Amino acid sequence: LWTRLETRPIAPGLTLSALSRRTVIVEPVSGNRPGDLPHVDQTERIVMQTGEFVPYDDAIVIGEPDGPSFGAVQNALARAVNAGSIVGLQLRVFKGGRSALSADLGFADRETERAVDARTQFRLASMTKPIVSAAAFKLSESGLLDLNAPVTDVLPWFRPRMANGASVDIRLWHLLAHQAGLHYSFLTLEDAGHDAAGASDGLDLNGDDLMTAVEKIGRVPLAFRPGEGWAYSPATDVLGAVMQEAVGRPLPDIVADLVTAPLGMVDTAFRAGDPARLAKAYRDAPNGGPAIPMGPRERLQLPEAGFIDYAPARAIDGAAYPSAGAGMIGTADDYVKFAEMLRGGGNTLLEAASVEAMTTDASEPFDVGAAGPGFGFGLGCAVVRDPAIAGVPRAPGSFGWGGVYGSFFFVDPLHDLTVVCLTNTALEGLTGAFPGNVTQAVYADLT
Repeated sequence: LWTRLETRPIAPGLTLSALSRRTVIVEPVSGNRPGDLPHVDQTERIVMQTGEFVPYDDAIVIGEPDGPSFGAVQNALARAVNAGSIVGLQLRVFKGGRSALSADLGFADRETERAVDARTQFRLASMTKPIVSAAAFKLSESGLLDLNAPVTDVLPWFRPRMANGASVDIRLWHLLAHQAGLHYSFLTLEDAGHDAAGASDGLDLNGDDLMTAVEKIGRVPLAFRPGEGWAYSPATDVLGAVMQEAVGRPLPDIVADLVTAPLGMVDTAFRAGDPARLAKAYRDAPNGGPAIPMGPRERLQLPEAGFIDYAPARAIDGAAYPSAGAGMIGTADDYVKFAEMLRGGGNTLLEAASVEAMTTDASEPFDVGAAGPGFGFGLGCAVVRDPAIAGVPRAPGSFGWGGVYGSFFFVDPLHDLTVVCLTNTALEGLTGAFPGNVTQAVYADLT
């Protein structure tokens, strides 16, 4: 419980309430709306005066009274939220297994002025993949899946071919490593066969069930023979179908029983049980400026790549198939439990060898285009090969991934560091300046 120490005006419509030596809140003066916000230059003055900053009426909690105040991080968050390039976010920073910083900022729904809080759920998109990959390793540990086995041992009808019609042998580990030859439609501006196949990337609404969606993925010609290249792909969706068939239970139940329930991730699932808790989806404004709400169907272009088709209502549609590659929703408090499990070598959930396989580069000598130069990929996460080439302050061997609704996480074992950031703003929260600014700020504050 925080004790209010003082309140004083800082800007028209706002007061600064110091709750402790390391935590402050900016909140509306009576009669003013939460949307009446300070500008960035006022934010900078606030940081200089107090050492901490929280925009709107949300909270940043510093975990260790004698630890860093995270002034650089708070500046980075304030700039993004005040500019409107990020509408709402949750950030969790853990150091040495303990919470160092927790922030819930901005709006879950800007138009109704619903603020983000710790219970707000965000669309995880591809941050679903590591969770499902962990569940696959659990099945492997129990003997229910052989990750070296051909996919056809479980799905005999899944037989994608090369463009020349040649047959191939796809192993389960190829799916985990994105070395199966499958590829997402949004990786290129050219149609590689996805449209004709009716294949989904797992973010749209097309009425398919899981097995039908995977069957359509199998109609698309492969980009290369399995094991002879790397391409970001819906391979995890195929893996989800394998898991469902092998166990004889729905994929959401498998993931809940093997991963989310044991870790206490009570707010992470393939459907939003309470739509009122789900953050509204936003997209970058076409000509700059504050982000704008997504429509029922939205198409955004990835930098130097193709287009992603979004259907935000997928998260609440009970008829949408559970996309193992992009379909989950959750909170930062939940996801940091999963990330900390990986940092701890599996703790009581996974064997250490499984975590090592998930988080150790298995893609040499291939380029991992979706992560960028200086990165490799394990059987579940991207891995930093060379920080200088990658342009990140993270240590070699640090691992993580992100999601195209605007989120990212990483674990840096060398520095005992875990960072999870969920936003409701695509694509700034993933491919814009925001993730790099936050990451650089975290390391600046910890050095």
